[in-house]
Amino acid sequence: MPERTIEFGKYGARGVKGHEAVARQLDALAGFVVTPITTRRGLLARLHYLTRTEHARRAAREAGLTVTDRTLNAWLEGRRSPSKKNLERVETAYRAVRRHNVARYLLARLNREGRGTRVEFHPVNQSQVVRPRQRVVEYRSLNVRHWDRIVAAWAAGDDQALDDAWVNDAVVDLGSQ
Repeated sequence: MPERTIEFGKYGARGVKGHEAVARQLDALAGFVVTPITTRRGLLARLHYLTRTEHARRAAREAGLTVTDRTLNAWLEGRRSPSKKNLERVETAYRAVRRHNVARYLLARLNREGRGTRVEFHPVNQSQVVRPRQRVVEYRSLNVRHWDRIVAAWAAGDDQALDDAWVNDAVVDLGSQ
């Protein structure tokens, strides 16, 4: 994998590392709340998601939202507003809990009972690279059959584990391109 053996983008190529692209796509499939947390509607949507059940409250506390129930109720009723620091904590907890909740569904969807999911690889943009340094690369596709480690690392929010799983499980058959 080029981003591991050379300086990614050293000669002006622009693109995204593979595990970052996978994380973005899994985030898109997870379907997070689109409304910004800075609006009342966005805050309420996240708080309702995090406080709907006791299991959700416990998961939110494990994810870093450590305010009291009284404070949460004040936020929900609109009597108080969370600070910027607490808004960040709510957003982080919401994303962690949402990832955990949809991981099993995504795993079943991507594995498709052993058939896997076809992934498209598009080359990096080399328009800013001088002609002698440009590589001949082409669009490729590959069927990834085992998503277990990839989805688990994504759900845990562990970028290093996601990178390792992506390189060792998914794109090992892609070759040096």
